[in-house]
Amino acid sequence: MDFILFSDIGESTIDSSLGTPEYSYFFVLKAYLPVLQALGEVHRPQSLQELEATARRLRAAGRDCLTLFFGPPHKAPLSLACPILCVIAWEYDSIPNETWNDDPCSDWRYVLSRHGGAISLSSHTARAIRASMGEGFPVIPLPTPLWETYASLGGQSPANAIIEPTKLQIRGCILDTRLLGLSADGLIAPIHDIPAVADEPIEPIEPIIEAVPALTWRRRALITRHYLLMWYREAVRDLVPAALRRGLSRLLRRPSPLAPAEPPAASSATVIEEHPQAQLPDTSQLVEVQVEGVVYVSVFNPADGRKNWENLVTAFCWAFRDTADATLVLKITQKDLASYYVHMLTLLSQLAPFACRVVVMHGFLDDEQFQRLREATSYYVNASRCEGLCLPLMEFLACGKPAIAPAHTAMEDYVDGDLAFVIPACREHAVWPQDTRLSYRTVRYRPDWGALKQAYLDSHEIARQAPERYQAMSMAARQRMREFAGEERFANELGEFLGTFLGTGRPDKAVAGDAAC
Repeated sequence: MDFILFSDIGESTIDSSLGTPEYSYFFVLKAYLPVLQALGEVHRPQSLQELEATARRLRAAGRDCLTLFFGPPHKAPLSLACPILCVIAWEYDSIPNETWNDDPCSDWRYVLSRHGGAISLSSHTARAIRASMGEGFPVIPLPTPLWETYASLGGQSPANAIIEPTKLQIRGCILDTRLLGLSADGLIAPIHDIPAVADEPIEPIEPIIEAVPALTWRRRALITRHYLLMWYREAVRDLVPAALRRGLSRLLRRPSPLAPAEPPAASSATVIEEHPQAQLPDTSQLVEVQVEGVVYVSVFNPADGRKNWENLVTAFCWAFRDTADATLVLKITQKDLASYYVHMLTLLSQLAPFACRVVVMHGFLDDEQFQRLREATSYYVNASRCEGLCLPLMEFLACGKPAIAPAHTAMEDYVDGDLAFVIPACREHAVWPQDTRLSYRTVRYRPDWGALKQAYLDSHEIARQAPERYQAMSMAARQRMREFAGEERFANELGEFLGTFLGTGRPDKAVAGDAAC
């Protein structure tokens, strides 16, 4: 059989696409590739036009073919010359089942019914699809087959909880709290020295009472805009798609047409200048840092509100305020340092002082450098509100690194108390990330901050005082990934599913043209 694999992001664009909503699909495709190559011939078109042409060419040649589209259904073609299945990572309890912006493809049921089936990356996603499409809809949960790749890198002996001094390198920049001189006082505008005066009696000064300005429509508009901006930043900014977020930010920052044309005259009082614009560090050089002790690692994009990274950092610093051998390494998957630099330093400054260490790695890690980071890890940490799969967590587990993580959404398939300190979480309302209406239609999770803090403390004690328990968790992590994400299981289950799916065929009456949604 011929397999056509397609993702919006390819080898030539992955570096510039880090941090975008669908960039992780590229890594899922790469993990699928070797298994599918063993099952048949693989084709990888680089555009939707080339995808359509490849499908027509194979069908015209009488070849049995199947297209796997790695991405959300609303971006997939409705039909091709050969059958098509979306490979879907989805982290919410319901799939989009409504139409907005006059786009029928915004309702995933419209697309999936024309495909006739789907592949999900988790049981959670498969349940959400069946809940909308019906229990008989052909969908198979098929996680990324990565065990063989990372098992060979991680070795077979139990991992060490205490990391010996290890140098990590990255092409980019490193923020190290041991070198930053953090202080909450640095967040406050400087107080200018008040000149000393002679010790003389102070005559009482008659207070000046100014009249309260009239509540005109102009003032009402300015006040409303101010509170609207606060609501947007605190309540919904992380839920808005990146492209729309930039436009809304510019709109909300734009001066109101009702604002005074002339700024008010400066008073005779001393004017304190604003702090200068933050100077970003150079990100073009190869830099290194040495870590040791009990090392916690997390890989995420700070612009992704689902990652809940602020709680991950605050719980760590709160747990280890007086523990110098605890280090948290944050590997950032976001190209734009300016998008989170001030936020990150502000948060760390608010937490200072603390004896523990936080290291932020911004930039590109090649395969060797990334493996060096895995080897220098005691625990992988995830505090997400929801996950479609979480490839980094699976990769670290395959290398024998226990975790601190919740067991909700996709992680329920492979996270439990044998290999992780499980963080309880409660449900909360959410929006589908691509829904421009920002309507509450679905559910995500809120991990317990106190339990996360306690998990840090418990894991540190295990690492220091109970190495046999740590090694048992390490071996359990490897075994779970062997069973859950092995190539043999993947090939067997995919073959059985495709035999059923292609045997019944995709209904021709569902074909609605070759246009992409």
